[in-house]
Amino acid sequence: MKKGVYPGTFDPITYGHIDLIKRALEIVDELIVAVAHNPAKNPKFSIQERVDFVKETLNEMDVSEGKSVRVESFDGLLVNYVESLQAKIIIRGIRAFSDFENEFQMALTNRKFNPSIETIFLMPNESYSYISSNIIKEAARLGADISPYVPAAVQKKLKN
Repeated sequence: MKKGVYPGTFDPITYGHIDLIKRALEIVDELIVAVAHNPAKNPKFSIQERVDFVKETLNEMDVSEGKSVRVESFDGLLVNYVESLQAKIIIRGIRAFSDFENEFQMALTNRKFNPSIETIFLMPNESYSYISSNIIKEAARLGADISPYVPAAVQKKLKN
C-alpha cells in the first residue's frame, strides 16, 4: 500500500488543490492532506477553518474503490510528520517554473533529513495553473467572482 502526504497551508483550498488531490490518488492508495499551521505565512483562516474547508471538499469528492484520503493538521518539520505516519511519499504541486526552484530546494533538504522519503511533483490542470490562494483572497477582497476557483463554502467565508 502506497501512502502519500500532500502538505500545504490551504489558505484557502482551491480547485487547483483539489485537482492535485485527485491526481495524487492515481499514484497512492492512501493520501493524507496535511494542513500546515505555518504562522509565518500569516494565514487568513484558522487552522481549524482550513481543515474544515478541506474536509468538506473531500466529502463531496468521489474516491475510487481501494483508495482513501483523510485530512490532518500538523506543525513542525514535514519529514518528521511524514515519517510518523509511516508514509514514503510527499506530493507537491508546481504551477509554473517559478515554483520549481523553491520546491526543488525543499525536496533536496527533505531528502537530506530522510533519504527514504521521496517527493513527487505534480502539475495541476492548465486551467488551474495560474491560481494561488493569495490571488483568490485578493480577488475576493476586491469583489471578484471567485466561484470558478474555490468551493462554495470557501466563497461564502471569503465574502464575509
